[in-house]
Amino acid sequence: MNSSVVEKINDKPMSLFQWFVVGLCFLINMLDGFDVLVMAFTAAAVAGQWKLSGVELGYLLSAGLVGMALGSLIIAPWADRMGRRPLIMLCIAIAGAGMFASSYAQSPVQLGLLRLFTGLGIGGILASSYVIAGEYANSRWRGLAISLQATAYALGATIGGLIANQLIPSLGWQSVFFYGGMATLLTLPVMYLWLPESLDFLIGKKPAKALQKANAILSKMDQPLLDVLPSHSANTAVVEKNRVASLLVPGLASQTLLIWAAFFMVMFGFYFVMSWTPKLLVNAGLSNQQGITGGVLLNVGGIVGTSLIGLLAAKFRISRVLMLYLLVNAALMMAFVGLLGKLSVAFTAALLIGVFVNGCVAGLYALTPGLYSVTQRVTGLGWAIGVGRIGAIASPLVAGRLIDAKWTPDQLFSLYGAAFVLAALAIYFLQRKKAPVQQLQPAC
Repeated sequence: MNSSVVEKINDKPMSLFQWFVVGLCFLINMLDGFDVLVMAFTAAAVAGQWKLSGVELGYLLSAGLVGMALGSLIIAPWADRMGRRPLIMLCIAIAGAGMFASSYAQSPVQLGLLRLFTGLGIGGILASSYVIAGEYANSRWRGLAISLQATAYALGATIGGLIANQLIPSLGWQSVFFYGGMATLLTLPVMYLWLPESLDFLIGKKPAKALQKANAILSKMDQPLLDVLPSHSANTAVVEKNRVASLLVPGLASQTLLIWAAFFMVMFGFYFVMSWTPKLLVNAGLSNQQGITGGVLLNVGGIVGTSLIGLLAAKFRISRVLMLYLLVNAALMMAFVGLLGKLSVAFTAALLIGVFVNGCVAGLYALTPGLYSVTQRVTGLGWAIGVGRIGAIASPLVAGRLIDAKWTPDQLFSLYGAAFVLAALAIYFLQRKKAPVQQLQPAC
């Protein structure tokens, strides 16, 4: 976006319209949280119906994550050609249709393919919704606008778990996918009516009637109108052509590799916790509903953890806060299964793990943009997320094989807890290399 427009948005107080746009992105990310983790809440029921092994269930849990990775790499870049608004609506339609069709799956293979299809839509949505939320916020509230999107993800997953807990005993696991798909599709008219296009897209790509559309948005934001659309500089075009290589130039390559390592380890551990905990709690002797309750508490904790790390980062260096989160979460995971003998203590521990494991993800999103210059931030965060998704895809598959190899829940939680220790080491060496340029900056 043109720097003068950015400066005016950064300096002026947030308008109601700006908060409304952030709220629409919040709604989108709630749906993402529901749609991504619905498989975790239905895992025990699905495995019971089709007599699935740990490896087979691991494939089902990873299918949606594979779709998300492909959606981010293949579909999301089209936002720069067709606009973020139409891409978000297209991807909501894909995710909703995939969820709805999943309720009619007749075999594990069908369900796995539909989870992959659903993931394509979710992966396409993620980058655009975070960018729009950051773009429409001013400098004072941008950190909150971004961290709220992570909070929305946890809130959506929490609601999904509560719904699953009520529906599965009476209507079966298929009903969770059915109602989730309907809820997702019902947001389409909301987005069509009220979600604005990205100002960056309108100014940079100049589609038909771009000036009128940009001025209509600026008017709602109480910003001065434009006489003509500004153009991007030649230097910006050069950076865009070489944006991936620019992350690995001397002096920056070590930081990039360290943040990639941290993303991989955190996502590897995060998706184990969020995908397998309900099922492993059942394996450890709890009932199916108690297992789902444990999964819900993880996401309730996430609502607190993602908000809290944003507030702490306003007073302390984000890298130090993140290292604390990582190490505390590792300790909680290693102790978790030993606490299952007393249900109230186990549920409290699940709540705390939810606080810290979700906060770790939000902390990485907050830390990464500040490592790069303004012209590198989208690429820097995007590639870090992509590397993290490799860990996310591998996580349920590795757990499934270890379960089939007779690993116990306490051994699994200890192994995956160690991943957070390794991530903390990566962040430690990262902060020794260079302190972040700015904290909680937008990925846009």
